[in-house]
Amino acid sequence: MSEISKPGNFITQIIDKDNESGKHGGNVMTRFPPEPNGYLHIGHAKSICLNFGIAERFNGKCNLRFDDTNPEKESLEYINSIKKDVQWLGFEWNEEPKFASNYFDQLFDFAVQLIKLEKAYVCKLNADEMREYRGTLKEPGKNSPYRDTSAEENLALFMQMKNGDFADGEMVLRAKIDMASPNINMRDPIIYRIRHVHHHQTGDKWCVYPMYDFTHCLSDAMENITHSICTLEFQDHRPLYDWVLDTLGTAHPQQIEFARLNLNYTVTSKRKLKQLVDEKHVEGWDDPRMSTISGLRRRGYTANSIRNFCERIGVTKSDGTVDLGMLEHAIREDLDQNANRAMAVLNPIKVTLTNYPEDKQEIFTVNNHPKNTDAGTRQVPFSKNLFIDAADFAEVPPKKWKRLTLDSAVRLRGGYVITCDKAIKDDNGDVVELLCRYDENTLGVNPEGYKPKGVIHWVSATHAVTAEVRLYDRLFNEAAPDANHEGKTFLDFINKDSLVILTNAKLEPSLKQAEKGKGFQFEREGYFCRDLESEGMVFNRTVTLRDSWAKIEAKG
Repeated sequence: MSEISKPGNFITQIIDKDNESGKHGGNVMTRFPPEPNGYLHIGHAKSICLNFGIAERFNGKCNLRFDDTNPEKESLEYINSIKKDVQWLGFEWNEEPKFASNYFDQLFDFAVQLIKLEKAYVCKLNADEMREYRGTLKEPGKNSPYRDTSAEENLALFMQMKNGDFADGEMVLRAKIDMASPNINMRDPIIYRIRHVHHHQTGDKWCVYPMYDFTHCLSDAMENITHSICTLEFQDHRPLYDWVLDTLGTAHPQQIEFARLNLNYTVTSKRKLKQLVDEKHVEGWDDPRMSTISGLRRRGYTANSIRNFCERIGVTKSDGTVDLGMLEHAIREDLDQNANRAMAVLNPIKVTLTNYPEDKQEIFTVNNHPKNTDAGTRQVPFSKNLFIDAADFAEVPPKKWKRLTLDSAVRLRGGYVITCDKAIKDDNGDVVELLCRYDENTLGVNPEGYKPKGVIHWVSATHAVTAEVRLYDRLFNEAAPDANHEGKTFLDFINKDSLVILTNAKLEPSLKQAEKGKGFQFEREGYFCRDLESEGMVFNRTVTLRDSWAKIEAKG
């Protein structure tokens, strides 16, 4: 579906009206402005798809702009990961990536202009005093004793701040608005603070850095953004956005807020994601259990599945929680249509065909996809010794058992019908080998006189590839892990079974050539991909064939 033909939302309706009235001259310029202080997550994917998608829909442009005003928490690693994620999702930004730091000179000049207009002042209150003077949601704040300092003195102090004459936190520059405002964001907010720290873009040029609310609106204005789209938590900041632009008389983009993506069984707070990484609860930002875009990509999610998911959840003005099952459905749907099939035995048990010749081998031609003939075929070898999954055999089968048991027959996927005669056990009583017979007249046809109860997958033991298979599941076993749980934190709800590693899985030999990151359906097991970062044969489970969590929740 093209961007133009996709259904609209309240934001596209606003832009439609703007274009009808001739506002902005019919131009549409959006931006995606991440802070480079962590990896992007699934919530950012919604914002990326919205900002870049709107630009595409209206033949406009979208800037990628890094809000790099806090160098203590930022790094080039994060910048590079963000670029990679946006490109992987299939979007192209306008011109070169922008940085808020590109505008530090202009932003400083704007701050000077506010001081000259007596709309900003240097304040020497410390952090505790600042909180005391700020007031509460029910009580107004109090004016700082430095609020009425002359413009000349404020200018001199601000220049000294810039020149490095003061220590971190010794003073700040505040906007002069209204300490009695019911909107706490308008109570003389800080717009510049002192930080003697190296910046990844500007080096050691600056020791004063602008605050987000001051930087963001002016960056929008300087880039001629027409529609500044952000999440609902910035709704209370919009009066400050408007105040800065109106006071300075700049261009005035329109800020529009939408509901952020809240996904159950997930955390998307960058602080909490970083805590998971730093405390080694996961293996890194791209751990396949993480809600980061890089983690989803490594797990086997496709860009198309994420874009489809973001389209389906829609754009609203009210907060809500989306079921993680919707995201899992999106990748199942994509891979069901596009992933080739292959056979993999995750928990192998040996099968010996007692009546199959020792020196005989066959090659079966199998379709790569049951519905898509364009996917072609592959060659699967067959021999006397096979592996099947231990879960496909039961000595004492339950009711409606359709797999292998003693004195019963099953069909091997794409191969013969076999009958089990004997189960060989080790000293612990565990079945280690099955002695079976094959019927040479059943290749591709049902045998006369009896029908196999089911079909199971298999791998030729002679040709099998041994692999490590990582069974990933949801990282949390609580639907709202970061909600207020008395005496507990989100870390208390980490699912101890979120990763199970199988080191002796047996794969059909065609998977030796599997491209890293490319999805496969392991027949009857789920969707998997070869790990992007590992050497050798390592496969990650992207998602199960069916939503097993729905059953768990139903029982609960």
